[in-house]
Order: sequence, then C-alpha cells, then structure tokens
Amino acid sequence: MSLQNAFIGSLAADAFSMPMHWYYDVNALDADYGSVTGYHAPLSPHPDSILWRSIYSATGPKADILHDQKEFWGKRGIHYHQSLKAGENTLNLQLSAELYRHILAQGAFKLEAWLRRYAEVMLTPGWHNDTYAEEYHRAFFQNYAGGKPLVSCGTKDYHIGALSMIPGLLAGLEATGTTVPAAQLESVLSLVRSTHNHPDSLRAATDLTRILSTLAGGASIRDTISQLSLPGVSIKKLLKWESFEDRKVVGNTLSTACYLPESFLASLHFAWKYHDDFSAAILANARVGGDNCHRGVVLGSIIACSHGVPDRWLDGLLALSKTPSLQFCDSRPQILNRAS
Repeated sequence: MSLQNAFIGSLAADAFSMPMHWYYDVNALDADYGSVTGYHAPLSPHPDSILWRSIYSATGPKADILHDQKEFWGKRGIHYHQSLKAGENTLNLQLSAELYRHILAQGAFKLEAWLRRYAEVMLTPGWHNDTYAEEYHRAFFQNYAGGKPLVSCGTKDYHIGALSMIPGLLAGLEATGTTVPAAQLESVLSLVRSTHNHPDSLRAATDLTRILSTLAGGASIRDTISQLSLPGVSIKKLLKWESFEDRKVVGNTLSTACYLPESFLASLHFAWKYHDDFSAAILANARVGGDNCHRGVVLGSIIACSHGVPDRWLDGLLALSKTPSLQFCDSRPQILNRAS
C-alpha cells in the first residue's frame, strides 16, 4: 500500500483519458476511440472542442503561459491536447510530476518555494507542450502579472482539477518522510488553497487525502469509503449504481462535467464499482467522457494505492520512461509496485 503507487495511478489514468478528454458526445467518442484499450495520441478535429470560444491575452511577460500554443486558441476543432503523444500527461499532471521532483530535491514541501517553481516552469517556453491551460492557471498568472505576490494569486475555483496534484504531493511527502496524516492534510490544503480557494475544492481535497491516507495504512477501498463518512457520499446510492451501465450513472444521474462536488462523487462511483480492477476502472471512466482526466486522477490514485498498477499501464507511460524526467523511477523502485 503506497502513496507512490497512488501517484503513478493518477498519471496512468490521466494519460489514458487524455485523447478522450472533454468529449460530451459519446457517439463521437465511440467513433474516434471506441476500440482503444491503451495509450493513444489525440485525433483531430475534436468534435466537442469549445476552444474556439476561449481567448487568453497575456497582460505581460508574467502572464505568458501559452507561448507557441496561443495561436490555436479561438479556432474551431482544436483538440485541447493536440500536441501530446500517446502516453503523455496533460499539463496539470505534468505539474504534479514536477511537484514530486521538487519535493525530493528540496527534501520537504514548502509552499512558497513550490509556487516560485510553478511560475518558473509555466513561464518557460517549451517546458510543456499542451495546448490547453485551465482557467485557474490563467487567473493565477494574470494576478501575478498584476503585481500580486504568488501566495495571493489563486482564485475561488471549484473544478475537479483542484485535486490534480494531490497524489504527486502526497507521494513526495511520503518519499521525504512526512507520513503523519494530519501533516499531509495540512500540506494538501495549503497547496489547494493557493490556487482553488473554494469550500468545495477544499472539501474534496480533504476527502481524497483522507481516503488515500487510510488506504496507505492497509484498509480496503470499499471499507474506506464506507467508514470515513464522506459528506455527500451515499453508500446506498453507490451500491445501487453498481448494477447500472456507467453512462447511465455518469452522464445521466451525475454530470460528466468538471464541477465539484458532483465530479468527485462520479469518481467515487468508479472507485467503488471497480475497486479491485485498475484497468476496468480507468477504461470505464474515460469512456463516459467529460472531464475524465481529472476524475481519473481521483480514481486512478485510489485503486493504485490499494492494488498497484498493472505492467500494461507502466509500459508506454512517458512520465516514467523519459530520463531524467522522473528520476525517482530508478532511485525509488517501490513506485513500480506492479499489479498482477
């Protein structure tokens, strides 16, 4: 049981969902990716892309986070992750991996030091190759360009992307010896508050941290979800939904969109139903569409924390194969606790 594995699970689920991210027409999703069972590069055009409605004008050098990708904003059919390769992570999970490396390099998590590193990499042309940067990044750097200190640049954002770096943070804390749950939660809330200072984001962050900390202690997934008394989570409903087709649950009963707290509950549906099968879980989550990447962070981290990650998802996951992208793969082999 390892928070290192939870982190790897979040990376794998995000990379698998990446080409199917923000498809809301499931017929189009099936047509483009219905037979896909492994990592795949995104196809163009993206039939549900609304990037053509999005405009981001940097107000100065401290807000220029799109770099050479800004030319694609405002155009129809652009896939949000068009430049990423099969097995590559979206921007938020690239940042999660950077946070993990940063903690190992520093020997501890220090919020202000991380925010300086966050600003440094986001303002470095070529550091990432993703086309889309979430709203919270854009707001953060507009505030930074406006003269606010880094610790005051966040907004009241309540998208599930607020949880995207929690597995990487917890894995970094574990690797550097911070294993007391209360200390882990304190770090998680300081990180999330710095970018997504909204009650729903902080509530979901607290609940995900409690779940992962409990799983790392050896508890089972269903026992953990049942016994933690998570606000807004009905075990009766999870049991009922278990027998339903997934698109009836997430897409009909629950929204596939990114807003908390419903998106967190949707993630827990998959974690409950597929509690002992990492591959089935992340495939099912990706194929309902919507914000499957960030639901995948929650789902993938939960199941991997308990059961590890099968070899098929480690092979081809670029975050692991690139050197020196993730040097901890060699120095910390416990992160490769592979499932059977």
